[in-house]
Amino acid sequence: MLNGTRIVEVEGLGPAPFAGMMLADLGADVIVVQRPGTDLAPGQPEKSILNRGKRSIVLDLKSEGDRAALLSLARSSDALIEGFRPGVMERLGLGPSDIHGFNPALVYGRMTGWGQDGPWANAAGHDMNYIGLSGALWHASPPGQPPVVPPTLVGDIGGGALYLVIGILAGLLKARTSGQGTVVDAAIYDGSANMMNLLMALAQTGGFVSRRGHSLLDGPHWSRTYFTADGGVMSVQCLEPKFYALFLRKLGLQDDPDFARQFDAALWPVLSARLEALFATRDRKAWEDLFQGSDACVAPVLTPEESETHPVNLARRAWRRDGGQLQAAPAPRFANAPDWTPPPIAGRGEHTAEILAELSTPRPASATSERQGQD
Repeated sequence: MLNGTRIVEVEGLGPAPFAGMMLADLGADVIVVQRPGTDLAPGQPEKSILNRGKRSIVLDLKSEGDRAALLSLARSSDALIEGFRPGVMERLGLGPSDIHGFNPALVYGRMTGWGQDGPWANAAGHDMNYIGLSGALWHASPPGQPPVVPPTLVGDIGGGALYLVIGILAGLLKARTSGQGTVVDAAIYDGSANMMNLLMALAQTGGFVSRRGHSLLDGPHWSRTYFTADGGVMSVQCLEPKFYALFLRKLGLQDDPDFARQFDAALWPVLSARLEALFATRDRKAWEDLFQGSDACVAPVLTPEESETHPVNLARRAWRRDGGQLQAAPAPRFANAPDWTPPPIAGRGEHTAEILAELSTPRPASATSERQGQD
């Protein structure tokens, strides 16, 4: 979908490289600019899945010559991604105004936690801090327990990388019709707050309140998880009455007067306790078999490795294994696209000579520059 689009990604951690991976998955030529040396951040593999399908060049951005090489790359690119604190790229002479002076159509994507301005703009932080302050973490656990969410998913990926990708794609569309680029200020704080709008819409009808355990999606017995006899976990979320009725029939509870009062919040704790005891009487496999293929809105909670072998994944192939490495295929999918095979993961500096050679060869005109010429 993005063939012919070149994106420069200045090496960073977390959401910015994830956004670069998504754009590479979509077909963009993503060139990741990596720093010299082999020092890796804690937990960062030498060849990260996030660099699949990208090309790698090693540049020392404190060197005048290497900064010039990056500027040359930016001259022939459609977008740039960086994830430093505000002002870092400007101090290197690589900020938006430096690049827009010679490539006004470039989309300059900036990924931070707190945003490019504001009282916390230059403060350190991580995923949980950003979503904690934005309100997105508050409902992540039952009442009486500190909120916990899957690491990085709501903040770094949901509120960060995905919003950066949306901003870059929107900017590219604008540039191709107007010849004018933009600066994308993607802040995890902003994005995670924006994702709360679905719940804010429920608040308009009383379906969502700030008091944890008292909203339709975080309080009822029919919207939570349950341990099974073997230590497995089942997820239950049968919100609509017709699905809830089927759930009760599957459990033999269709004639129970208390369970019939689905939306009686006073009964939710009691009914949750009853379901806890019930789910603890069978292994997860037995519950999976009972609800298999039904509209009761019940599914097992799996590890990625378990998900890989589940019949849904065997059909959809969302999880793939390449050389022993488990990774998820690109999403979304597009009609008539060929089957996806995991592309090579760029090694540090693997394409340095190749990319530097390209810089001395004029790049074919892009759709953007062609329109500018016509205008």
